[in-house]
Amino acid sequence: MGKIVISENVSLDGVIQDNPTGEDGFGRGSWFTRIGDKDREAWAKIEFEEALGAEALLLGRHSYAWFVARGWASRSGEWADRLRSLPKYVVSSCALEGPDWNNSTVLTGDVVKEVSKLKQQVNGDIVVYGSGRLAHTLIEHDLVDELRLMTYPFVVGAGERLFGQTSGVKPMRLVDTRTVGDGLAFLTYQPVRVA
Repeated sequence: MGKIVISENVSLDGVIQDNPTGEDGFGRGSWFTRIGDKDREAWAKIEFEEALGAEALLLGRHSYAWFVARGWASRSGEWADRLRSLPKYVVSSCALEGPDWNNSTVLTGDVVKEVSKLKQQVNGDIVVYGSGRLAHTLIEHDLVDELRLMTYPFVVGAGERLFGQTSGVKPMRLVDTRTVGDGLAFLTYQPVRVA
């Protein structure tokens, strides 16, 4: 059975918008350029390890387009090769042109049903990058098995946040913490399933 893993770059106050590069024009992003080389190298190592451990990617339409626009479909190198080789599932209510990244499948219809079926079909980690609205839906419907939060040492003060309004409290258990470089924290949480 598959395990849905939300993997996010997040500020101290939970903002995920326009990070880490600041290319979306929000004006409070670009966190990646504000950290040191040691932090960036350590970040890349963890992200590559995560890609090696994944069995599939699950992305919202906008995050998928972000990866394609930045050349991940044609980049060279081990990390790009690994992401290219993984099956990619894109949640979208409209048809995608392409899809432009090999091994991509568009999931249409009811998100909860489609992701539940996907968890039955894939054995191992199904990693969700970015995809804020998708993450909200997955959290709300208790489909998330793990949260991996690369936490940047910034209070952004505004913007879209990883955690939206939920129908109730979603208890989580901290299962791992790692210092990344000099200034980042990598926090791993798993939901506490209430019987």
